[in-house]
Amino acid sequence: MDIRTRISGGEYDGAWKILYGREDLGFHRNRWMELIDTHVERVGDTDPRLFSAPGRTELSGNHTDHNQGKVLAAGIQLDTIAAVTSREADGAKTAEIVSQGYPAVRVDLSNLEKVPREEGQTDSLVRGIAASIAARGGNIGGFTATTTSRVLKGSGLSSSAALEVLVGSIFNELYNGGRFSPVELAVIGQEAENEYFGKPCGLMDQTACAVGGAVSIDFADAKNPVVEEISADFDSAGYTLAVVDSGGDHADLTPDYAAIPGEMRNIAGALGTDVLRKADEEAFMRAIPEIRGKHGDRAVLRAIHFFDENRRVDSMVKALKDSDIDAYLDGARSSGDSSFRFLQNVYSSRHQENQGVSLALALTERFLAGEGASRVHGGGFAGTIQVFIPSGRFEDYTAYMEYFFGQGSVVALSVRPLPAGEVRPD
Repeated sequence: MDIRTRISGGEYDGAWKILYGREDLGFHRNRWMELIDTHVERVGDTDPRLFSAPGRTELSGNHTDHNQGKVLAAGIQLDTIAAVTSREADGAKTAEIVSQGYPAVRVDLSNLEKVPREEGQTDSLVRGIAASIAARGGNIGGFTATTTSRVLKGSGLSSSAALEVLVGSIFNELYNGGRFSPVELAVIGQEAENEYFGKPCGLMDQTACAVGGAVSIDFADAKNPVVEEISADFDSAGYTLAVVDSGGDHADLTPDYAAIPGEMRNIAGALGTDVLRKADEEAFMRAIPEIRGKHGDRAVLRAIHFFDENRRVDSMVKALKDSDIDAYLDGARSSGDSSFRFLQNVYSSRHQENQGVSLALALTERFLAGEGASRVHGGGFAGTIQVFIPSGRFEDYTAYMEYFFGQGSVVALSVRPLPAGEVRPD
């Protein structure tokens, strides 16, 4: 019995319900069938293996992971999925990925050294992930994958991390019997992005995508983060979690993003260490008069955000454990306020005429009138905000925001309880 017959017979319906929550089951059944049909047409394999890796939403801990801080995040129902055929039988050493809307990626795995011309391209991620697995004593082999994604690109939902974790999961299941844990796959993805792709990212995105569910992550030991799974059922508490795309172009924002960890590390350096997590906060406060003259007031404010945000993560985790939605929303509002005033990643000081995130926050605040919460989402400077809307008002909020930002700008999210990996029937 091929996989299409099994899906049509309902064998995967239980898995879809867990992965996608309240979303329409028929939509997802058709989505997977279309992916498989495309793969069968390309490869001829009528029984491919299926994989899924979620996007993620950051709940608190804005721009703290790169200084070994604390983060609260969650895997979401928007995912990148793949139909995969192993090349083990024919001994091929090529990883081939064909993604809807993107050029095909073909990587010769006989060479696991960094290829400089690949930097910034998907090829470099695949090669880097393979190299990191091999360096850990893992096995590498060829595969052919057909993929498609609902993780909105440029939305702060970590489409790149989802792809990294997906590729790592494919190697893990096809050639390593699932020996690598979700956190190990996250570290493998980060290493590939840092060393092969050339982007100095933290580890939050990959960890949240790999582990799934709501998680608190403590990056005090950056290579071995402490991950705790947390129950987060916002629907039952009467709120809909969503993101709103305010538009804007991320292309010219690299200097803005890079300045945040750079300035935080400058403050850490002035205090005799390499990252703020290792710095003494009281010593920092005493040294502010001297530090601000050397590194500027914005760097000092960003350090204040770091210390406060770490404590905020702890309090928001406690609120979730206590099922105290009011305390949780207070934390979300405070996190957003700190990001706006102290971290200053809501708009670029180099492009002050473009303040879509600020506008989305202002309009949402008017609509909520004291209810729910809103905050900048992810890296900031352009893109999305995160909102918690009383569920009974969500349709009205969607219509309200789409008037300003266009149809489809509001996307409801749900927390996905499963990690990235192979999708199997019940």
